[in-house]
Amino acid sequence: MSPETAGPGESAARGPRAGDGERERGTATLGTLLWAQTKKRLLLMYRYPLNTLSGLAMTFLFFGMVFFGGRAVAGQALTDSLGGIIVGYFLWSMALGAFSGVARSVTQESEWGTLEQLYMSPFGYGRVMIAGIVVGLLESVAWGAATLAFMLAVTGKALYLPVATVAVLTVFAVAPAIGLGFFFGGLALLYKRVENIFNVMQFVLIGLIAAPTVGVVWLRLLPIAQGSYLLTLSMQEGIRLWEFPPTELALLAGTAVAYFGLGYAAFQRMAGRARRQGLMGHY
Repeated sequence: MSPETAGPGESAARGPRAGDGERERGTATLGTLLWAQTKKRLLLMYRYPLNTLSGLAMTFLFFGMVFFGGRAVAGQALTDSLGGIIVGYFLWSMALGAFSGVARSVTQESEWGTLEQLYMSPFGYGRVMIAGIVVGLLESVAWGAATLAFMLAVTGKALYLPVATVAVLTVFAVAPAIGLGFFFGGLALLYKRVENIFNVMQFVLIGLIAAPTVGVVWLRLLPIAQGSYLLTLSMQEGIRLWEFPPTELALLAGTAVAYFGLGYAAFQRMAGRARRQGLMGHY
C-alpha cells in the first residue's frame, strides 16, 4: 500500500519519518549546543574559582600598574591620552579573551582526550566551535564590561557609551582575533605544544590595537586595527554607528570577515591534515 492510500493506523504504526526526525533535531541543535557550551563554561568557572577570580584580578592589577605608574612618570602626558588607553585596554581584554578562548580550547580538548569525540558528535566539530565562540564572546564582553567599569571608577574618566554602537563595533573588532585563534588552534593540533606562541600573541594584540592608524590608512588593514580606531572615536567623541562614513564601516566589516574566514579556513585545513596523520588523539 502506498503512503498516499495508507490509513491513520498504518501511518502511526510506521512511526515518524526520517525527515521529521531531522527537522526536530535541527530545531533543537542550536539551543542545545549553546546551553551545553554555556553550562560547560559556568561549571569550569565554578569548579576553579581561584583561577577565575585571579584572572580578573590580574587584569585589574595590570591596568592599575599602567595607570598609577604612568601617572607618576608621565604626569600630564598620560592624562591627555587616558581616554585612548582605557578604550585600548578594554578592547585588548576582550580580544585576548576571544583569541585565547578559541586557541586554548583546542589544546584543552586534545589534552582531555575529548577532541575526537567532538568530531564524531552529531553536531560536527564546526558547529561545536561556533557555539563555543558565541559563548566565549559573551563571556569576553562580560569581563570587558567589568574591566571598563573598574577603569572608569579608578581614573574618574568619563567616556561616551552608546551601547548599540559599542556592541556592534566590538563584535567586528574582535572577529579578527577569533580568526587568529582559529589559526593558532590549528597549529596546536599539528604541533601540540605552542603555548609560548599564545603568550607572545598578548603583546602582538597590544601592537595591533595601538597601531597609529590616524593618517596611515594601510595600517587599518591589519587585524583589529580598524575596529580599535572606530571604537576609540565612538567612545571618546560620542560618534554613533550611522554617523561614520560608509567607507570606514565597509573597511571594518571587510577586515573582520576576511580575517575570520581565513583563520577558520586555515583551521579546517590543518585539522584535516591532523586527522589524516592520526594526530587528534595524541598530545
